[in-house]
Amino acid sequence: MQNQHSALDIVQDAMMRLAEKYGDKPAAELPPLFQRILQNTIRDYYRREKARNAWLTLFSSFTPKNEDEDYDPLDNLENSENQAVPAMPDESLQQRQIMALIERALVKLPARQREAFLLRYWENLDTTETAAAMGCSEGSVKTHCSRAVHALAASLKAEGVELP
Repeated sequence: MQNQHSALDIVQDAMMRLAEKYGDKPAAELPPLFQRILQNTIRDYYRREKARNAWLTLFSSFTPKNEDEDYDPLDNLENSENQAVPAMPDESLQQRQIMALIERALVKLPARQREAFLLRYWENLDTTETAAAMGCSEGSVKTHCSRAVHALAASLKAEGVELP
């Protein structure tokens, strides 16, 4: 793992899951359980990053050429609440068109897929938090998110927006 802060977060999450779910187990059983939980947490992290990077790549077309790395295109898109002024009229038009395509594609998703996608990728909740908010299992969240991402990508591709 290249990011030390993310690595520490992953270990902490794995320790919390171990304590929450297996705190009543004998100490001798904890090391293999922790190892499995840690492996799954790492896999979840990389899956989430892969999906998030696909969406960030799509949104990178909104980033002005001279902007710093902390620029968040979702904070600066022009809408009814946020009257941020884009650099150029053609960029503004492109932003509005792509956001309209994404919004239309989101509306077409089944409610549970849309909910899972928005909680995970736009609200940045982890799988456990999303599962708690939706009242379902973490596996269901992962399934809903995967199906939503594939459906959105297919919808955007059909509209001529290519994801890398």
